[in-house]
Parts: sequence; C-alpha cells; structure tokens
Amino acid sequence: MTSTAPTREQTTDRQLLEHYIATCSNWGRWGDDDEIGTLNLVGAEQITRAAALVTQGKSFSLSLPYDQTGPQPGGFRSNPQLLVTASGSDHVSGAQDPLPGGFGPAQGFGFSDDVLVMPTQCGTQWDSLSHIFWEGRMYNGRSAGDVTSRGAAHNGIEHWTGRMVMPAVLIDIARHRGVVSLAPGEAIGPDEIDDYLQAHDVDLQPGSAILIRTGFMNERRGRWGDYAGGDAPGLSLHMAPWLHDREVAAIATDTWGVEVRPNEIGYFQPLHIVALVHGGLAFGEMFDLDALADDCADDGIVEVMLVASPLPLTGASGAPVSALALK
Repeated sequence: MTSTAPTREQTTDRQLLEHYIATCSNWGRWGDDDEIGTLNLVGAEQITRAAALVTQGKSFSLSLPYDQTGPQPGGFRSNPQLLVTASGSDHVSGAQDPLPGGFGPAQGFGFSDDVLVMPTQCGTQWDSLSHIFWEGRMYNGRSAGDVTSRGAAHNGIEHWTGRMVMPAVLIDIARHRGVVSLAPGEAIGPDEIDDYLQAHDVDLQPGSAILIRTGFMNERRGRWGDYAGGDAPGLSLHMAPWLHDREVAAIATDTWGVEVRPNEIGYFQPLHIVALVHGGLAFGEMFDLDALADDCADDGIVEVMLVASPLPLTGASGAPVSALALK
C-alpha cells in the first residue's frame, strides 16, 4: 500500500523530501555492494513474462536519431557530431590506394570510417546510478568522490548493460487526457496512473518498466527550443512512494528529465534525489514513444517487451541506447 506523506500545509519542503527519502530508500536492500538498484527486480521470471507479450511480430524503435537534428540547444550539452575520417570520395580519388598501416595497395578496395563526438546524455539515454548526488552521496551510500575525471569507480552505467530486458507498460497520459501534449509544469500523479492502468485492464507486476508519454516530444519535434533543459510536464514528486511500493524496475519518459519542471518544491529535481539516488530506480529520458503510442491506440494493447540495454561505457554517468518495444 502506498505510504501517506504529510501535506504541504503540515510540513516544510525539507521535511517532505526527507520523508520520501526515508520511505523509498533501497540502500542496503540488495547488499552493500549493489550497483544495479531496481534492476535487481528483473530476473528470469520477468524476462520470460516479457517474451510472452510478443505475439504480433512488431518492433518499435524508442530512440531519437543521434545527429544534428536532436533536441540539444548547445552550451552544456550539444547534439552528436559525426566526423568522417575515411570517405567514399577518398576511395574514388585514389587517396586510399595505399592503405594505412602498411597493408599495401588496395587494388579496388575502399572503406569509410568515422568518429562520433557526443555527450552521453544528449539524446535517448539512461541515467546511471552515479549521475546524481545528494549531500555528498550517490546510490547505496557511496561517496560522490568515487566519480572522478576518469569516470565512476562505482555505479557506472556498464552495470546495467544486458539487464534492460523486461515487461513494460505504455502509459499514454496525453491520449488519456484527450490532449496533444501536456503543458510545461503539468504534473502526473499516482491517482492518474492508477486510473490509466485500470482503464486498460493492466495489473502492473513487480520488475516492470513504465513508459510515460506526455506528448511533449511530439509537440516540440523539429522545433525543440528549450525542450532539453526547460520547463516540462512530468512526474510529480508524489509519485515516489508509488514507484517504490509497486516495485517498478525502470521508468522512461518522452521528456528531458522525467519529472515535472518547474519542480514542485524548493529543491532541484527532487524525484531524482528520492527515486534515483535513494531508490536506485533506472531513469530513461527523451524516449520517442510516439509510433508505439499510435499502434497501442489502434489495437488497445499497451503491454510490451522492452529491450533497451545501454552502451557499456565503463564509468559513465549515462549512456545512449537503441531502445526497442516489441509486441
């Protein structure tokens, strides 16, 4: 049963935050050495159940293209830049006839190669458990000092590689409300999620992911503006106990930061503080849920198999992902 938080009239922002931290913490739950958080909830049973959801042979990409059309405005984060180091024009011009590395003449053989320069969290991505700190600590009580210029000694994204396979439920709040998109500052709370699940006859099982569609990506697509980093619709802080009590393994949204912006209390990204830092919950951001949502609206089936392993970037605070929903 979802725990009851004191109301804003009864408590300060700090007390509310500390209440949710205390009631939603998973520190030590899976051992002092744990580095995967709520992905401990996903095992053979969940993967088998997810596979059983695939009955139509449909596959939907949930990832944005990693290119210059992405949502980043520049500055702190930029869109991916592909740098071509060997091209077809090199081949046609004869520049590749003597192959590099002493391999001898190409004799008709040519190739292309490239380098991709990008922030690890500029597009569709998972936050790692080393991404957010609260008062000097990250997930499972580890020191923020464990993340240095060489990367994270603990809680890096590589620990999630190969584990992001689970049942998932598309929760299309935009369609549920009958709007194209929720507006910036509009929060999604547990009662609305429960109403959606009941309306679609879904019994959310432990170890599942929820995919929250606000419509905000679709509304801003191609004219991103402040989509990445600005005010946005998203989850209420008051979702924290619901996520904890329902044993949700992962959450992904079509917004840049999962939670509602502006934040509801006087702390920056408080749901990250509670659910990611203390709960160890996997946060996925900027997932493109529109094509999947259209199909789910057509056939009424909102339960899918999620296959969304992050790139194994050792010590990284996040990683891009080629996420798939299978039906």
